[in-house]
Amino acid sequence: MSGLLVGIDEAGRGALAGPVSVGAVLFPSNFDWQELYKLVTRSGAPRLRDSKQLTAQQRDLLYEHITAHGRLRHACAFVDAKTIDHIGIVNAAHEATASALALLGAEPEHVEVLLDAGLKAPSRWRQQSFIRGDETIPAIALASIVAKVSRDRLMEDFGETHAAYRFEEHKGYGTLAHRRAIARDGLSELHRATFCRGLRIAQNSV
Repeated sequence: MSGLLVGIDEAGRGALAGPVSVGAVLFPSNFDWQELYKLVTRSGAPRLRDSKQLTAQQRDLLYEHITAHGRLRHACAFVDAKTIDHIGIVNAAHEATASALALLGAEPEHVEVLLDAGLKAPSRWRQQSFIRGDETIPAIALASIVAKVSRDRLMEDFGETHAAYRFEEHKGYGTLAHRRAIARDGLSELHRATFCRGLRIAQNSV
């Protein structure tokens, strides 16, 4: 295994609005990931948890340490709703993966890329994918935090500019409140039209 690893994970794949987000974290293979997870472990040995298993407060705490840590490098890339509608969510996630890797500034010959299943890096990168990698592979678990926190904060900003939809509460996912807002106000430029077509009947019943 390479001396340098890049973990890759995504957030927002199933949302009705907002971009898909891909986080990337680069670190040496001997990095002690437990030093970070000790921050969110009250008892027992620290264990890997992906971003969805953490509270918002825990995610924010880990994110701040990841982004400030001297041995880690991170990046996050977004692909917007219009592009998702045009090329599909799978291709959009792959495009965001390529962009996140480019933002890291690493050279393909020097690193190994570890991805959560369903993601793919450009072919010039040495790569492996893992089912539930965000729960078992430290690099991917840290990338999941970068992807989720970065996207959540962006959606909170959109909540200020698109107040009717209250994106700061549901982050663009298809909650009842969000679907009611769509039924009332229609789709904004932040919505994925291809994801919302199936809501037509549901809109009439909320």
